[in-house]
Amino acid sequence: MSRQKLHFFAHNAQTDNVLEPPKPLFYAIKGHWHDQFFKNENPLIVEIGCGKGEYTVGLGKVFPDKNFVGVDMKGDRMARGSKQAINAGLTNIGFLRTIVQDVELYFAPNEVDELWVTFPDPRPRNRDIKRRLTHPRFLRMYASMLKEGGIFHLKTDSDSLFDYTLETLQAFGCENLIYTRDLYQSELNMRHFGIKTRYEALFYEQGYSIKYLSCNLTPKLTEAEEQALMINEPEAIVSISE
Repeated sequence: MSRQKLHFFAHNAQTDNVLEPPKPLFYAIKGHWHDQFFKNENPLIVEIGCGKGEYTVGLGKVFPDKNFVGVDMKGDRMARGSKQAINAGLTNIGFLRTIVQDVELYFAPNEVDELWVTFPDPRPRNRDIKRRLTHPRFLRMYASMLKEGGIFHLKTDSDSLFDYTLETLQAFGCENLIYTRDLYQSELNMRHFGIKTRYEALFYEQGYSIKYLSCNLTPKLTEAEEQALMINEPEAIVSISE
């Protein structure tokens, strides 16, 4: 392991804005983000697959009256965002190190106001459908975490993932769906908030349009119906920001 990675892991172990094992609060945070971590009742926004935390930190700067939690498994990446937040004096930003399948272990039902999935791996092969972070099994988790009326957001440069997500949302159930296939050239551009991650800027410079959608998740499929849809899909272990 490189010295730089060791440095990042040591940072995560010592800082208060990263929750990871074996920190005691890591195991007890579910339902207590407001009173034990942020110590306020401001809205809670979660980013799934935060990587280096560029979007989480960017949103935290734009909305100082909201709390933001970036979720990822890669601790060395997360440490970069943690340091940025600390250096900027941002106390409304935290990071949670876990795999996506376990997210429900750390957020109580109806605890989250908004949830972002930003530039996930599109998993283009059919055998990887279940690994897509907008697959029904993940949408159900997000829906359970979100408050009534809570907003789900997706940003991606992938046409195939965006098309799959729109189709999946119709089957899964959603309300107040709005979307664009070219965020920067649409009337929804204000939802960009002036934030571009490094890879987002790179994709855009290479000619890829940035797709965006938001909606309220309203599950209409039972878990049994979801299982029936997934019966021919392979089991998979999902890591975040691979």
